[in-house]
Amino acid sequence: MFNSAWAKNASFDFSVTPIADNVYSIVSPSFGLPTPENKGWNSNSHFVVTEKGVLLFDTGSSEIIGNEIKKAIKTVTEKPVRWVVNSHSHADHWLGNAGFIDAGAEIIASGRAVRVMKEDGQGPVDAFSRMTKGATGTTHVKYPTLLLSQGEKRNLGGLDVEFIFSNDAHSPGDILMWLPKQKIIFGGDVLSSQWMPILTYHGNVPHLIDTLYEVVKLNPEIVLTGHGKATSGKSIKRDADLVAGVWKLVKEGHDDNKNSDEIMLDVSDDLGPTYRPLYKNFDSEIKRYVELLYKSH
Repeated sequence: MFNSAWAKNASFDFSVTPIADNVYSIVSPSFGLPTPENKGWNSNSHFVVTEKGVLLFDTGSSEIIGNEIKKAIKTVTEKPVRWVVNSHSHADHWLGNAGFIDAGAEIIASGRAVRVMKEDGQGPVDAFSRMTKGATGTTHVKYPTLLLSQGEKRNLGGLDVEFIFSNDAHSPGDILMWLPKQKIIFGGDVLSSQWMPILTYHGNVPHLIDTLYEVVKLNPEIVLTGHGKATSGKSIKRDADLVAGVWKLVKEGHDDNKNSDEIMLDVSDDLGPTYRPLYKNFDSEIKRYVELLYKSH
C-alpha cells in the first residue's frame, strides 16, 4: 500500500541527481518535520559508486524510505550497497538502515551517536508513525555496528574517505565524510545550503562554529547537506560567519543585562541586512537562535 502511494506521487519519485563522477544525491523535496504530506521523507541521502560496491550516506526516516532509496540506487548501478554511514542520531537520517541489512551492508557511525540511538529506542519509530498518520509503516530498528574514531581514514572499494567529528556541533556524535581527492564533503545536518544552519538544544554552538571554519579550510568544491540542494564552500563560510555573529551579539547582550527581546533587535539590525536575503527562513529562525543561545549563557 505504502509503496504504491509513493509511486503515484511524482514529487516522491526518489530521483537520483548526478553530482560528480560516481557521486549522486537523492534530495528530499521537503524541509521540516515528518508529516502526512511528506510521508516522513524529509532528509537527503547521498551515495558513491566504488569499484567494489556502493557507499551510502544516510538512509532516511523509515524502512520504507530505505527501500525506496535502494531502488533509486539500482537505477544507477547493480552493485550492492556495501557501506552505510549514519551522519548522526536524528532518526530521519538512519531509520532506513533496515533496508540495507539483507545485502550485508556494514553500517558505520560514531559511538556517541549510537548510544543516543539506543537510548531513544523504538520511540522515534512510533513518533514518526503518529506524525505521518502511518505513512512510515513498520520499521525494524537496525543500529550501526562499526564505530568510528576521531579523524579516521578508510579506503572503501578503492575510495579514500576521511571522517570528521564535529564534537557534537549539531547533535551528540555528528560525523562528516570528506572525499579528499574529489574535494566533496558530506555534512549531514552540520552543513546547510539554502536554509539556516540547524541549531538544536543538545548541540554545541561554539563547536559548530569551529567545525564550519575547519570545513572552510578544506576548500570543498561540492558540499552535500542533510537537507536542501548541493552547495559550495562559500555557503559554509556564510553559515560560520552568521552563527559566530549571533553568538557574539547574544553574549554581549547577555553581559550587558539585556533581555532576549532587546538582543533580538540588535541581531536583526546588525545581521538582517546581510543575511536575510541569503536564506529562505531567516526571519523564522533568527528568533529561535536568539532564544536558544540566550538560555545557554
